[in-house]
This record gives sequence, structure tokens and C-alpha cells, in this order.
Amino acid sequence: MGPTRLSIFGRLTIAFLTIILVMASVSLFALYQIRQIIDQSTSLVAHHYPAIDTSKWLLANIYAQERSDREYLAVGDHVFLKKFNEEADEFRRTVASLKDQDGSQDSRQFLIEAEALQEKYALLFHRHVKSKASALHQKPADYESRRKALIGEISAALQSSLDIHETLVAAALKNSVQRSQQAERLTTYLGMAAVILGIGFAGVATYSILSPLRRLQEHIRKIGQGEFRNAINVPVPSDLCDLVESVRSMAAKLQKLDDMKAEFLSHMTHELRSPMTAIHAGTQLLLEEIPGPISDSQRSTLQIMEDSSREVIDMISSLLDLAKFESGMMEYHPTSVDLIRNVHAAIQKVQLLAERERIRIIVKAPSEPVRVHVDETRIQQVLDNLLSNALKFSPEGALVCLKLEPDAKKKTLQISVSDTGRGIAPESLPHIFENFYGGSTSTPTKVPGSGIGLALAKKVVEGHGGRIWAESEVGKGTTMNFILPLAS
Repeated sequence: MGPTRLSIFGRLTIAFLTIILVMASVSLFALYQIRQIIDQSTSLVAHHYPAIDTSKWLLANIYAQERSDREYLAVGDHVFLKKFNEEADEFRRTVASLKDQDGSQDSRQFLIEAEALQEKYALLFHRHVKSKASALHQKPADYESRRKALIGEISAALQSSLDIHETLVAAALKNSVQRSQQAERLTTYLGMAAVILGIGFAGVATYSILSPLRRLQEHIRKIGQGEFRNAINVPVPSDLCDLVESVRSMAAKLQKLDDMKAEFLSHMTHELRSPMTAIHAGTQLLLEEIPGPISDSQRSTLQIMEDSSREVIDMISSLLDLAKFESGMMEYHPTSVDLIRNVHAAIQKVQLLAERERIRIIVKAPSEPVRVHVDETRIQQVLDNLLSNALKFSPEGALVCLKLEPDAKKKTLQISVSDTGRGIAPESLPHIFENFYGGSTSTPTKVPGSGIGLALAKKVVEGHGGRIWAESEVGKGTTMNFILPLAS
């Protein structure tokens, strides 16, 4: 198991920098589009709108010149002549300034044309003024027609220049609107893409951090359940290597302690089995009065000794079986078995205890044989254990029900053993199949247990490809269920 190169800080840094880069790209694109729109607006404000206003002023000026012209010819006051000259000079200066600033070649051409026509009109006016003072007086009708034509041409040229700028303004505004709409759409799409990418990168970074932690958590959970032999093979960020090494060291030490415990139990059970068997056999000989007659009080004492020695021998046998399971040395010898017969055999073993406690045992099973392919001795152990537990934890006069439910479609058989005892506390229910679990101290039972029977029952059932579980409600009773495959 080697650490991955990037630490948690490095992964988070890369994820955040990626998200920041994507969001910065979107922001820069939006700023670029805004800059383009601002440049167009600046062009409109700096060039086109002033040109339009100036062209309108020139139109008003040319008509003002015509009005001064008419007033002077009508009154002959030199004030109007001076006013005409000032207006003409202002017209020429404004046209010259507008030509220098105008960026449109066509508009500049019309301004040149208007400038030339205004020069021609001013020259016509001054000639007419001079001719009026001399003998060569020009006819008013002829002058009027020529003036009208020149004013019309000047106005047309100025209007054409004005139209060009208004057209450019309209096109620029339309382009700005299109750019704004396009920028809005692209910014929206890029923003959505940035959000999706940001969420994606954040998810990947989070998963790359949480996934090894969850796998490590699962491994620690298995260690808590007693599975110490599985090697830790979890690629983790570099800053979690110490944690993984600590977990591995803890698992190794726990495995060593578990091996020592198993070795101690195996040794002690072997050492205790022979003397306990001898004590049990000797007690039976005394009860059978083979050495000589015994009194009733002696018989009662010997009977207690025989029962206790049998319980110790059964416990030793269970410990030996548990050691075989833990070391993987348990062997099964499956045959086709009618489980109904085994159920009745288990009931027969506890019949005396049930009668003494006035507990009624009922069986719900099909009338025909129910055959399973199992190791009969081991499955009989499971039935004996579940049934004896149901009797131990049931009050006097209670009911114990043993039910067999074959499922032909699933090819399975479900066996249930139900009692009406005090039940199992919710905090104890997930642990009752663990080795040496004695139950919660808050729910005392009238018969203490070793915590081996249910652990062995679970291992036997699972060894036959089945499943075992418990359902319980405090104050109402417990149902132990297990499933076995039906024989084909």
C-alpha cells in the first residue's frame, strides 16, 4: 500500500484553483464583451452624435444666412450685412472643423460639397449687393431663383451628411444590442458550464478524499467485528499514511491477541475435557449405584453434579467447535435430512424442562417431509441452541412456537423459533451473534449464558450458505430466524 502523491491540502488546492480559473475565464469574457460595448458607445458619443448635432446646426445656420440676406435686401441696413458675414464665417469654420473630425469618407465629401456651395452662395450675395449699388443692378427674380437653388443644394448636402451619421448610429446601436444579447447568452452558458465544472471538480476532489476515508472506516468496522486478518490496501493521501499505519499496527496487535486467546482456549478446553468427562462418568456410575447403594439426599447431590458436569462438557465442546471455526478447520458432512425429524428430536431433549416450567411448545410445519442438504449434527446443534434459549428466556406458562416455511420458488426453507419472553434490548440486538456476547446488563435473564451458542449457530448456518437473524421487541418476545437451501 503506497500513498498517493497529493495530500488532502493539495487536492483541495487544485480543486479550488480550477474553479477559480474557470470563473475568472467567464468574468474576463464578460468584461471583454462589456469593453466592446463601451467602445462602441464611446464612438457614438465622441464622433457620431456631435457630427449629427453639428450638421443640424449647419442646416440652421444656412437658413439663418438666407434670412439675413433677405432682411438686408429688404431694409438695406448694414447690421444685417454684418450678421450675414458673421454667420457665413461661422459656417465655414464649423464645416472645416467637422471635416477634420469626420471619420466617414462619404460624409466628408458631402461636407466639402456643402462648403463649396456656401462659398458660391456668399459670392453670389456679395455680387448682388455690389450690383445693387451700381448701375448693373441684377434682377431680383433671377437672384431669388439662384439663391433658392444654392440653399437647396447646400441643405441637401448637409442632410446627406446627417443621414450618413444617423445610419451609422443606427447600425452601431443595432450592433451593440446584438453584442449585448450574444454576450448575455454566452455569459449565461459559460456561467452554467463554470458552475457544472466547479461542482464536478469539487465532487471529484471530495470523492478522492472521502473514498479512502470511507474504505478505511469500513476496515476499522471489520476490525471491530473481529476480522483482523484482512490486509489494509487503501490508497490514501500522503497526510493520512500515519493513520493507516496506526490502524494496521492495531489490527496486527489485535490479531496476535486473538491468536493467543484462541490458543489458550484450545489448550484449556483440551485440558479440561478429559477430567470433566471422567467426573461426569463417575457421577453416572454413582447414580447407577454400581459402587454401592446411595441415599436419596446423595442422589439429589449427584444429580446436580451430573447436570453441571454435562453443561461444562457441552460448553467445552462449543469452545472447541468455535476454535475450529476461527482456525478454518471446521468440516461439514452434508446429507439429505428431513428437518421435521430434527425439530422433534430437539423438542424431545427439552421436553422435561418445558413441562417443569409449564411452557407449551407448538410446531407449525408441512405434513410431508422437508428435506435439506446439510450436516445433520451441526444443524441439530443450531436447533437445540435456539430452542433451549427460547425456553430459558420464557416465563412460566409461556408459549414457544417452532415454524418451518418452505419456499419452492426460491428453493429455501425458513425456520423460526419464537418465544414470549422479555425480549432483547435494541442496543444488544446487533451484537447477539458475536463471540462471548453476554447481553445488556439492563435486561437480566433467569439463566446466564456463555455467549457462544448464537455465535456458533451463525457460523454453522452461514457455512451451509444460509442466513440467520433475530427480531425482538422488549416485553413481547423474540423470534430467531434462519434460512437454509432446500435439497434438490
